[in-house]
Amino acid sequence: MNKLLCVTVGAVCLIAAGCSKKVAVKPAPPPAAQQAKASAPDKPVISLFAASPGTIDKGGETTLRWAVEHANNVQIAPAIGTVQESGSRGIFPSADTMYTLTATGPGGTASATASVNILVHTASTKMPDQATKNQIQELLNRIQDAYFDYNKHDIRPDAQAALVADAKTLGEILKQYPDYKLTVQGYCDERGSEEYNLALGDKRANQAKEYLTSLGVPGAQLKTISYGKERQICSEHDEACWQKNRRAHITQEQ
Repeated sequence: MNKLLCVTVGAVCLIAAGCSKKVAVKPAPPPAAQQAKASAPDKPVISLFAASPGTIDKGGETTLRWAVEHANNVQIAPAIGTVQESGSRGIFPSADTMYTLTATGPGGTASATASVNILVHTASTKMPDQATKNQIQELLNRIQDAYFDYNKHDIRPDAQAALVADAKTLGEILKQYPDYKLTVQGYCDERGSEEYNLALGDKRANQAKEYLTSLGVPGAQLKTISYGKERQICSEHDEACWQKNRRAHITQEQ
């Protein structure tokens, strides 16, 4: 009996000892968000910044176009300032200009440039030398004055023939010197008022200019002037003399 009691008590003690033993429990792993650092914000990206066209005439217009991502502030310099993330703007630079776009956001700063160049036209100032002027004068000497009927400014057949002579060669020479000009002078006889004859002389000069232009002489290089009844080349008071004064004359006088 006593042995049975001891065995029973021993078993109970062993069970109690086993129940009281502590077992280590591994802690749960922390959430992934706590293990990794917060993601860095994206840096601004400039996918487009350009001027089109990139070369313009002075006073002309070009267009700036841009597209930016991940920015909360976009600036274009010079002179434009703050703009939206994407857009376009017409600009009129007066000189060669380098434009800079700067995009700023939580992730940093990015920049890009676009250039606009002004096209410079070099005006031709080439003028004929003295030898060429002498050649022009020889041609003008052969191109006779065109004569007109009384109170008329139409080119008569004989006047057409006078102007045709060497006009093609004259035109070819003048085209080589676009800044050099000749003058077509219109004249009248002594009859009529000064105002009337100035107007008639102008019509005669312009009629001769138009005909020369049709023959290949550059019209932009022919100036016209009317002297009316001034600068008479004949002072007699008869039709033969008056006819000599009703004329169109071409000269190198500037």
